[in-house]
Parts: sequence; C-alpha cells; structure tokens
Amino acid sequence: MKGAAEMRQEWEPEELIAAWTLLDSDWDLVGNKTGATRLGFGLLLKFFEQEGRFPRHAGEVPRAAVDYMAGQVKVDAALFSEYRWSGSTPCPWRCALPR
Repeated sequence: MKGAAEMRQEWEPEELIAAWTLLDSDWDLVGNKTGATRLGFGLLLKFFEQEGRFPRHAGEVPRAAVDYMAGQVKVDAALFSEYRWSGSTPCPWRCALPR
C-alpha cells in the first residue's frame, strides 16, 4: 500500500491483468450497475484493493487501467469522464465496497 502517494501510471500488460481483473466476487458488486457507474465502480474497487484508499480524482486512475476495465465491463472507456467525483453519487458505491 502506498498511502497518500500517487498511483503509478505506467503498467505492463501482465501487471494490468494481475491487478485490475475483476474476480467472481467483484462481479457480485459490479454486475448490477451500468454505464459510467459500472466502469467507475470497478475502477474504485480495484484502486482501493491496491492503495487502501479511493482515488481523489479521475487523473489518479491509470489510463491503461481505465481501458482494460472498460473492456471487462463492456462500457466505452470514454464514459469514465462522466463518472461523478463529487456530491453524493460516489458515496453509495464506496460504501458498498468491502473493507
């Protein structure tokens, strides 16, 4: 866990697979969401698993991870820009993540 440090942005394909692949238990949490929420939730879940915290803004999430996750959840990666980072929307998803 890196604490408050920024997550690295460069990832090799094998590293993406190991760190950002949704597992069966992850699909129980992600499967009932759609669009930007599905993509954002999957990314929050995997980011939290690695860093022990949530990203503060979209720029903290590696672009390669966004593209990889988008392929898994069958959502256009461009929709990640529509994910809400402020207000009450992210809280229900963050609260649903296992701690």
